[in-house]
This record gives sequence, structure tokens and C-alpha cells, in this order.
Amino acid sequence: MIQLKSAREIEVMAAGGRILAETHAVMARELKPGMTTWDIDKLAEDFIRSRPGARAAFKGLYGFPGSVCTSVNEEIVHGIPSRERVLHEGDTVSLDFGVQLDGMYTDAAVTLAVGEISPETARLLEVTKASLDAAIAAATPGNHIGDIGAAVQRVVEAAGFSVVRDLVGHGVGNSLHEDPQVPNYGKPKRGMKLVPGLTLAIEPMVNAGEAGTRTLADKWTIVTIDGKRSAHFEHTVAITADGPRVLTAL
Repeated sequence: MIQLKSAREIEVMAAGGRILAETHAVMARELKPGMTTWDIDKLAEDFIRSRPGARAAFKGLYGFPGSVCTSVNEEIVHGIPSRERVLHEGDTVSLDFGVQLDGMYTDAAVTLAVGEISPETARLLEVTKASLDAAIAAATPGNHIGDIGAAVQRVVEAAGFSVVRDLVGHGVGNSLHEDPQVPNYGKPKRGMKLVPGLTLAIEPMVNAGEAGTRTLADKWTIVTIDGKRSAHFEHTVAITADGPRVLTAL
């Protein structure tokens, strides 16, 4: 069921989204070779808990053991934080997590470089971020869900990369995962029409190689089928009469 949000609910989401964005900024400043993904998880949870009323939305969700999905290199999403997973120079790590504040949820992700990365990996990150920007620009009243996916697909495939099709964005707000699904591919003017009050987690996941995925034995971590790297960027976006409003940016 589609749940449109009131102006008050969107402002509450924006407040939670600012906490989420501030957490991402702290993690980007602190990230360095030698850290573990458990270090990252603790840093994020401690920062979120330091903000009155806020909590890490992923902790315990569907049984997930951490607060942050920490996905390294070929891991696309849902990497489990671990004291044994050490980050090295040249790695990339996707940090995907949510914040609950006053009963409302926001969700965002960013893929960060650990030290210096190769030019091709840097290009993967740049293209994935550009595809998110294009998707947000397409999230205007009167457009459709298909316009969002088509915008992602156009940017990604023009650069020679692959859109992950097995995983999608989603509605967000009263719960972390709501209708509608938001694929990162599609055709313009197809699917649900976008209307003010709709709040979406738009999240391109882009592979350097093939689009296929597989799930590891931990039943959480999803990786590229060919072992090549992946990148993931996400914002929570409100559809308003004046256009898209990003709720998870500083």
C-alpha cells in the first residue's frame, strides 16, 4: 500500500535525514586503512545514539546483526560488520544504513574509497553517483517510477557499466521498506505516477562487470557474480509540488 506523507511527517524525516547525513560525513572523515568494518559500525551507531531520540534503524531488522551494511569491493549490499574484516588501501566500502527518529525512517548509502583507489574504480563511483543525481532529477510530480529507473540506466549503461536488476529501491517513511518498489532500470512514463507526499529511497547499485548477483553462505551478503567491484549510492527523496527534496543530505 502506498503511504503518502504529510508536510509534518516529511519535516520529521528531514530531521532524521540530517542525522543520517552527519553520520555519513563523520564516517567519511574517519575512514582509513586498518579499520575493520566493525569499527565503522560502532562509530555510526555511537554517533546516531548521541542524537536525542535517534536510533540506528537497521539494528536487528529482519535479524540483521549490525547497524550498518558494510559491503566491501565486490560486495553489493548487506555486508555484515566484522572485527575480522580489515580494510586495506585501495578498497571501497559501501555504507548503507537508516535512522529512525520520532517514529519516521530515512535510508541512505554511500560508497567510499579507502585511501587511494584505481582510476577505473574511481570512475565506477563517479558514474554511480551521477546516476543517482539523474534519478533524483527525474523524481518530479507527473513523472513515473519508470522515469527514475530509465534515468539510472541511461547514465550507467552509457558509461559501460551494469545496473543491478535483482535489487531495487523502495518507499520509506512510516517503516523502512514500503511500497512502491523503485527499480534502477525501466522505461519513461511506465509504472506508478509520482505525486506530492511520496517518499522514496532511490538507490542505484552498479557493477563494473556483469549485472548478475549471488548471495554468500551468511545469507546476507550479496556479491557480484563475476567478482568485479560494485558501487551503491542512495538518498531518501520526498516528491513535492516544487520538485524532488533530498531528505538525507547536509
